[in-house]
Amino acid sequence: MSTPSTPVTDPALRDRALAHAHDLATFVEASPSSYHAAHEVARRLEAVGFERLDETAAWPRVRDAEGDGPAGGRYVVVRDGAVIAWAVPAGASPTTPFAVLGAHTDSPGFKLKPRPSVGREGWWQAGVEIYGGPLLNSWLDRELELAGRLVTADGAEHLVRTGPLLRIPQLAIHLDRAANDGLTLDKQQHTQPVWGLASADGPAGSDTAGGPSGGDVLAELAHHAGVRASDVTGYDVVVADTQSPRVFGAHDAFLASGRLDNLLSVHAGLVALLEVAGSPDRPVEGSVIPVLAAFDHEEIGSESRSGASGPFLADVLARVAAGLGGTEEERHRQLASSLCVSSDVGHSVHPNYPERHDPANRPLAGGGPILKINANQRYTTDAHGAAAWARACARAGVPSQEFVSRNTVPCGSTIGPLTATRLGVRTVDVGVPILSMHSARELTAVVDPWYLTRAVVEVFRG
Repeated sequence: MSTPSTPVTDPALRDRALAHAHDLATFVEASPSSYHAAHEVARRLEAVGFERLDETAAWPRVRDAEGDGPAGGRYVVVRDGAVIAWAVPAGASPTTPFAVLGAHTDSPGFKLKPRPSVGREGWWQAGVEIYGGPLLNSWLDRELELAGRLVTADGAEHLVRTGPLLRIPQLAIHLDRAANDGLTLDKQQHTQPVWGLASADGPAGSDTAGGPSGGDVLAELAHHAGVRASDVTGYDVVVADTQSPRVFGAHDAFLASGRLDNLLSVHAGLVALLEVAGSPDRPVEGSVIPVLAAFDHEEIGSESRSGASGPFLADVLARVAAGLGGTEEERHRQLASSLCVSSDVGHSVHPNYPERHDPANRPLAGGGPILKINANQRYTTDAHGAAAWARACARAGVPSQEFVSRNTVPCGSTIGPLTATRLGVRTVDVGVPILSMHSARELTAVVDPWYLTRAVVEVFRG
């Protein structure tokens, strides 16, 4: 049941929520692309003793020194812009269930096209393609960067980010007197960012790891990655906002940041996993195997090898089960008793557009995580999933709310239905209520990411 939102007056709770928000801000700043986000998750886990596994190598069988029982272990594997991490408790059996927190690492925005070095009227521009469903106007007049990965001729992958480099300039109101009556942006003509000024005697390009790029976007990226432009044979590069996240508002109530959708949930799962299984000097304890599964490409349908529609999670869970020595029968029993919590941001009631929300279910930022419900299974929540989430929130001592769309405003979807369909695992959709979803800069209440994390800790504890 929904709990009415009240101001956070407990100083200790406020301090914990603020500390969590600042760590979330640090995580977002380290993650301008899905590839950076997956790397940052793995980096933080490896720093406390998680073992990085290679998908092409044999994975360990989780046995103790005598070989007659599981001794537990902590592992992480990265596939492109997705990452999965898990911790096997000491004494786990082949039927020990999984407790999965599913999220995604990508955010709506722009992606660099092939032949990206374009321009006109003396301006250097970067050719970009719209990725997902961003609020286009929110990207105007911001300092932006390019970030992602380059692959060189030897097959090596190089993470790259340029720092502030680009801007999508809006047309001055003097040249469009009707702009405030309704701004319309042509997705091709009006979204190509500028990043330099052409010069009659400037260089045509550079093939070195340093020096000017002369309007060549790939040469600029190669320079930042420390490789030769001629060695770059593939790339996946997105545009990211460079403005730092900021806590603000009365009593520091708000956090504004890019990419809260859905790095907020990835971070919540990461912090929860570190709390439950991040101590390198003691074995993992608990009645479930906690799993953080952060997929790529959710904003464009999840249909990729690193998306939720792909085999990544199923492959990992099957290999974990094999490491426990389970039979096919035991694996079916294991999945039947498992739970997946699909976590993504949702809509807080908007004070300027209250008519866009359901009249009875009106989640408010600061009121705790939301349980997402949809009769047409755009969200996977059912009665048992709702009860499981209610128990987790109660154990964590955090308030909770329900979200359902107004009948005239169809909702989106999440990785939840995809995961439930692929694995047959009971799945429940949850999240945090925010404003400005799919904007270059979104808004959450400072306390809600902390509330979500506390509930996920209880899910991971079983």
